Amino acid sequence: MPATPSVAVIVVAAGSGTRLGLNRPKAFVEIAGRTILSRSLDPVRGMAEPVSIVVVVPEALVAETAAGLDAAVVAGAATRQQSVAAGLAVVPEGTEIVLVHDAARAFTPPEVFDRVVAAVRATGHGVIPGLPVTDTIKGVAADGTVRDTIDRSTLTAVQTPQGFPLGQLTEAYRLAAGDFTDDAALLREAGHPVSVVAGDGRSFKITTADDLGRAEDLLRRSLPTMRTGVGVDAHAFSTDEGEELWLAGLFWPGERGLSGHSDGDVVAHAICDALLGASGLGDLGSRFGTADPELAGAHGEVFLRRTRQILAAEGFTVGNVSVQLIGNRPRFSPRKAEADALLSAVLGAPVSVSATTTDGLGSVGRGEGLTAIATALVVGVTRSG
Repeated sequence: MPATPSVAVIVVAAGSGTRLGLNRPKAFVEIAGRTILSRSLDPVRGMAEPVSIVVVVPEALVAETAAGLDAAVVAGAATRQQSVAAGLAVVPEGTEIVLVHDAARAFTPPEVFDRVVAAVRATGHGVIPGLPVTDTIKGVAADGTVRDTIDRSTLTAVQTPQGFPLGQLTEAYRLAAGDFTDDAALLREAGHPVSVVAGDGRSFKITTADDLGRAEDLLRRSLPTMRTGVGVDAHAFSTDEGEELWLAGLFWPGERGLSGHSDGDVVAHAICDALLGASGLGDLGSRFGTADPELAGAHGEVFLRRTRQILAAEGFTVGNVSVQLIGNRPRFSPRKAEADALLSAVLGAPVSVSATTTDGLGSVGRGEGLTAIATALVVGVTRSG
C-alpha cells in the first residue's frame, strides 16, 4: 500500500450561501458549468506533492458529493468551526500537516497551498496566507462617527488555505471555549504562534452575487480561446517529368511533382491556410507571396515553421490539425504514419492526414492534380483590455 501523504487538505463547503441568494448551498452553485466546490479542488490536485483530501458538505449532499470523488466526504455542522472539526475527525493517521481551505476561495492558485505547506514545515507552527490592506481603515463609534485612523501597515487581509501541524490544530479544537472566525484565531487562543505568508489576489471569497460575477469574469479572462479554421489548396501535376513530388512534408520517389512557385505541397499549404484563418492572421497568399524569391521551390516544412512562428508571435499555439488529401496517386496509406509524425513534430501538435479519391469525378478524379482540405484548431489566451 502507498504511504499516507504527510499533508491533508480539509475543504470546507458546508455553508448555506444565503447571501448569494440562489437557493442552493454556495459551494454547489455553478460557474461556467462547474460547481464552486469542483473548481476549488483543482488547485488542491495541482499541489507539488500528493495530499489526502477531506471535503465537508451539507449533510443532505454527502452521498451526491462522494459519488466519483476521490476524497473523504463528511457532513458539516451549524458553524464553520464545527464543520472543520468534523473534517479533522477523519484526517488519515500519519498526517503531519493539515490545511483548512474555504471552497468559496475557488481560484486560489496551487502555489499558495505549496507556500503554506513549506512555511509550516520551516516554522513548526501555524501559517496563513494574506494580503496587505490597501484601503484606509477607520475606527468608528456606535453612532457612526469616526474615532481614529488605524495604521494599515500592521494589518493583513487573511485568506485560506490556513496550515497547521496536525497536533497543534487538534489540541486547539479540543481546548476551544468559543466559536472563532478562523482557525488561526483558535490556534492563537490555544497559545500557539501563527505566521503570515503572501496570499494571492485570485483567492477572493465568493460570498455575494457581485463576487460571483467577479469569478465569472476572472474565468472568462483566464480561459484559453479556441478557434477553428479551414484551408484548401490544389495544384496540378507538373508537365515536367523530372519534377519531384513533395507531399505532406515527404519526398515521394518515382512520382511526378506538382506545379507551383514552391514545391506545391498541397497538404502543407492547406494546413497553413487553416491555421492562419483560424487565428485571423491572413492566408497563404498574403503571408507567402509568389514574389518572394526565398520561397521559390521551398518545401512545405518551411511554410509550416513560419506559420507556427507567426501564430506564436500573436499568442496562439496549434491545438490539432486534420487533413483530407484528395487524389488518385500517390498511394498515401503506407506512409501515413510517417507523414503524421513529421507534421506533428513541425507544428508541435497532433496532425492527422487521411486520403481519398473522387471516384473519377472532376479534374482530380481524372488524375490531373491533387487537392487537400485542412481543418485546424488554434488556442490562444484572451487578451483583456
